Formats: sequence, structure tokens, C-alpha cells
Amino acid sequence: MRAVWLTGFGGPEKLVPGDAPDPVAGPGQALIEVAYVNITFVETQFRATGAGPYRPELPMIPGNGVGGVVSAVGPDVDPTLIGRQVVSSTGGSGGYAERAAVDAAGLFLVPDGLALDSAVALLADGRTATWLVHSAGLVGGERVLVEAAAGGVGTLLVQLARAAGATVVAAAGGPYKVGLARDLGADVAVDYRNPDWTDRVRAAVGGVDVIFDGVGGTVARAAFELLDRGGRMLSFGLASGEWANISEEAAERRGAQAIRPAMDPTRLRTFTESALAEAAAGRLRPSIGQRFPLHRAAEAHAAITSRTTTGKTLLTPH
Repeated sequence: MRAVWLTGFGGPEKLVPGDAPDPVAGPGQALIEVAYVNITFVETQFRATGAGPYRPELPMIPGNGVGGVVSAVGPDVDPTLIGRQVVSSTGGSGGYAERAAVDAAGLFLVPDGLALDSAVALLADGRTATWLVHSAGLVGGERVLVEAAAGGVGTLLVQLARAAGATVVAAAGGPYKVGLARDLGADVAVDYRNPDWTDRVRAAVGGVDVIFDGVGGTVARAAFELLDRGGRMLSFGLASGEWANISEEAAERRGAQAIRPAMDPTRLRTFTESALAEAAAGRLRPSIGQRFPLHRAAEAHAAITSRTTTGKTLLTPH
């Protein structure tokens, strides 16, 4: 089969198309004919530095989120899964390929009425956004600032916060991304590349009660100054290359919280299923900004790291 190999840690050029042995569904596994692969920002960091929860042997096939049709199952796996459309994590590797053998217990059936590409786009980002809204304890009437509002998670946070009854302020980089966030339902949308962006937020809504921080760095530190007493900042990403690094003393002075919440692994499935169900019902719309054929995975990574992408980036093996 065709695949993309990570030959070393470094730039996007370390992703090299090539052949790989066809995987086989072992005990407890299902074999997926991959139609779409989702790329996460974390994967670009792993490619660049090797930072991650494990140290694989190189070369390896990266990729942690796939969607397609089950073509075979291993021993002790329900044979009625064959022919079903599913999305699944791979466990951290093996996704950038035409086929992937995955743990059958981790499969998610694609709900009726939801396109397969949308389901793949929601696999990682949908559960993250749903978990963040849950962790924030968001209630109607609160003012919510979403950083990186045109990204994969940010576009979903805008919609979920709006559905929860919040006043949504979207911060994104560049006019096109600002317009996308506004189209998704943001009440106020600002370009955080403008030096007075926080002044514009204050003029529109005063302070904010919740910040979903997907950028980190100077953007997040500026956003933190918008928090009113009792507010909370939840940091989940560092598109800038660094975390917000708000000290406990600074948070205490504002009477606010700056937290980096930890995902409860026992809730992963619940949050994923919730996102898929909301999308199937038409209440959540993933934004797929760009698609690349599998052999151009290096270009996809380069686009993400240059921050020229919007929404979700997918690879298409076929």
C-alpha cells in the first residue's frame, strides 16, 4: 500500500511518500480502508521535535486519526462491522496510509446523516471542543473569548459557546479568518494581529468571563487582561510556540483562574460521541479548510505550521 514515512525529526521534508506492507487485522482489531486522515497541530510538533508520549523507532508512519470503511476484522471482533463507515484513532501511528489496523473497541460508527469527511474532521477537534466547554462550566449569558477562532478546535468552540447561550468574541489572525469566525456565529470578531485588538474587545463587550486559549504567548497574555473577576482561562494549544505562562500570583490578583485542564480519559468516548451526534443533528458544523492528497503530506504540514490554514486539514489517500 501507499503510505507516508517520517524519516527523521525536523522540517516537513522529513515526511516522505513510499510503500509499506499491508496491515492485517489481528486479535481485537479492525482493518480500515482509509478515505480521510485528519492532521492535528500536535502531529506537526511531533514531526518537528519528536516531542510526544512515546519514542517510536524511525522510520515510522505517523498519523492518529482516520476514517473509512471496515474491510476485515480480527478474531473475536463483531463481523457485522465489515462494510460500516467508521472513524478511529490509531494509537499514535499508522494513519498516513491507505489502510490502518486499529483497536476495534475504539471505533466510532459514523451516524446517519453525517458525511464521512465531517466525522473525521470532528474526531480529535470535536471531543476537544466539547471537553473544553464542559470543563469551563459555561453558562448562558457569559462572555466568551475564543482565540485561534478559525482553527479546527476554534471553529467548533465558537459554535458550541453560541449554542450554550454565550456572547462569543472570536480572535483570529487575518481578515479572512476573522470573517470565517463571524460567519460561524461569533457576535464580535477581531484580528489579534492588530495592536489594539483588546481595546476593540473592551469597547464591544467590556471584559470577558471565559477565554479558550489556543494560541498562547503574547496573544494569550494580552487576552488574560480582559478577564473579569471570577473569570477563567482554559489553555489548550500553543500555536504561537509557547504556553501563556500566567503565574498563580497574576491570576490571584485578577480574582481569576488560568488553567491547563487535563482530559479525563474515561470521558474521551463520551465527548467524541457527543460531537458526532451534534453534527449529525445539524447543530455543529466542522470547517474543513483544505485537503491534500496523501503524497503531499509534507505540504499539508508546511501549510499548518505557517498558519495559513483554516479549520481542519485532511489527507485523502484515494
